Amino acid sequence: MSETRTALVTGANKGIGYEIAAGLGALGHRVVVGARDDIRRETAVEKLRAAGVDAYGVPLDVTGDQSVSEAARLIERRAGVLDVLVNNAGISGPMGPDWTQDPSALDLDVVRAVVDTNVLGVIRVTNAMLPLLRRSPAPRIVNVSSGVASLARQADPDIEIGPVMAAYAPSKSFLNAVTVQYARQFAGTGILINAACPGLVATDFTGFFGSRTPEQGAATAIRLATLPDDGPTGSFFEDEGVIPW
Repeated sequence: MSETRTALVTGANKGIGYEIAAGLGALGHRVVVGARDDIRRETAVEKLRAAGVDAYGVPLDVTGDQSVSEAARLIERRAGVLDVLVNNAGISGPMGPDWTQDPSALDLDVVRAVVDTNVLGVIRVTNAMLPLLRRSPAPRIVNVSSGVASLARQADPDIEIGPVMAAYAPSKSFLNAVTVQYARQFAGTGILINAACPGLVATDFTGFFGSRTPEQGAATAIRLATLPDDGPTGSFFEDEGVIPW
């Protein structure tokens, strides 16, 4: 079996996900671009290959059981193992003025859709890929979270945390909590799983508002995806270090 490490990045066709894929590819990983849109997925793969990255794409809708199962089968047939999983795909749900989501007027269908992608999608993909990850000598899982997931920061009146986002922010807090539960379950197995905050990155997700580039936003996830065997697990990181829960 090839010694090249294989990494799956969900939502890797653009933005931070693409730069995570590019960064891992530059480090020598074979990169699997997971994305729903066929054209955007293949465009990303072509761009990565043009940059010298060993990359291929798999159709992947993180909200669909069949899509996720088929993606796992495709990766198994092609690589036989998965060394890195980066759960990057996510949505915010509709926003009001200034990115607000008013909890007192929130459509429950919006909450369901956001949680289905940002939390259930991560569980769905992680569990489908676990048999392949367990074949790796050093499996790593990274869940792309957000600084708004920090309850400590949200509750501190002296910290500017941004607008009320009653669907998106709790979904990322939920994701962080799930990450901790996986870390507890994986204790002693060699699987390291952590959450990464990319910061406020200028992409189409933010309407290109933000002080950070996609490359900067990808840095923490790339670091966590390449941790040594004695690296941390069950933690929440940004560039400066651990984020308070």
